[in-house]
Amino acid sequence: MKKLFLIIAFLIGLISITALSFQLQTKNQPFVGIAFCGNTTQEAFQLIDKVQNYTNLFILQSGLISKNQTATSQICNYAVDKGLNLIIYFGWFDTDQPWQLPWLETAKQQYGDKLLGVYYYDEPGGKQVDWDWPHYFDWMRYYYENTTLYQTHAEVLTQYKTGTLPKNYTQATAVYIETLKTDSGLKNLENLNIPAITSEYALHWYTYLGGYDLLLSQIGWNISSTHSIALTRGAAENLNKEWGVMITWTYDKPPYLGSGEQMYNELVDAYKTGAKIISIFNFPYSESELNPMKPLINYMPYGTLQAEHFQALEKFWNDYIQQQPELWGSISSEAALVLPKDYGWGMRSPTDRIWYWPSDEQTQQLWNIYQDLLLQYDLKLDIVYEDPTISFSDNYQELYYWNPENQLVKP
Repeated sequence: MKKLFLIIAFLIGLISITALSFQLQTKNQPFVGIAFCGNTTQEAFQLIDKVQNYTNLFILQSGLISKNQTATSQICNYAVDKGLNLIIYFGWFDTDQPWQLPWLETAKQQYGDKLLGVYYYDEPGGKQVDWDWPHYFDWMRYYYENTTLYQTHAEVLTQYKTGTLPKNYTQATAVYIETLKTDSGLKNLENLNIPAITSEYALHWYTYLGGYDLLLSQIGWNISSTHSIALTRGAAENLNKEWGVMITWTYDKPPYLGSGEQMYNELVDAYKTGAKIISIFNFPYSESELNPMKPLINYMPYGTLQAEHFQALEKFWNDYIQQQPELWGSISSEAALVLPKDYGWGMRSPTDRIWYWPSDEQTQQLWNIYQDLLLQYDLKLDIVYEDPTISFSDNYQELYYWNPENQLVKP
């Protein structure tokens, strides 16, 4: 079975770029801003002008612009001139764009502590649990069936596809973490001493162990902010990392984002629980961006953000950032649910995948207990994983462990 994990490590290296390790340069304040996912400098300038008085962060998260040196420089310069901090997205360091790494080295000197980090790749843990592995292995067979690499691993790939591969969570964990740690592109970031940042919705603990410095936990998809915060804060605070949130889609069609009132409440939750970065995902600018075969329709000059969202963001800025700085981090965790070691469960439902496999005999019971604890502790609950090197009792008043007899126990 080890052969499967070795080839999966190779395959993940082809489909995902991942993490590095450096301490985020912190200030004693949260950073609040919008992730710009448009395609032109004019759209970026317009958004910056709109929000410059009630944000202090601009996330340049445009795949198209990340391949345009002139546009990248113009937008970053404009944002910094308006007093905003920066996070810059590079999905990967493209060999067809040799300017990217030298540009980052210059940007680090030019922007100083205004450059908070690089948003590198996206959702590595989410892709791990949601990737269509059987389809991908079919693709591999179609193109590489006669290669030595494929033939070496053909038996275990067939076992995986037929559901007969024995489960080994420990080995799956090791491969995932090692794949992140050895990514060549992220080693370039390490050499530049630039923090690695991405957004995430699953396997936060293990993505941190792979080397990411700060994860933006996605709040959306009708999953509560309580859940997202528990996963990210629990991992970050026990692994000596930083954490934040990214408010994303509630719907997979217009209007995409939830209401302004909902967004305001999510911003407040993130602020009171101590998120270092509080951001809003702003994509698309038109429906044709989701389907390139469609003509340019329903163009939105500020992306998915509507008047009610800007109003919510400005109200949050005035109510909390300006008037109540003492409430940042005022809700601390009191209890933690300690999940089994290496249990890479997606945690969105009782049937969510564990690494590559379907849910197991423990998942439903764990889910029920988790829901009960969320009701009991709300924003004061964290999710962590068994680790003999971490003294959880130093960080929490109450610890809840899952023992081999399928009973929840308190120490």
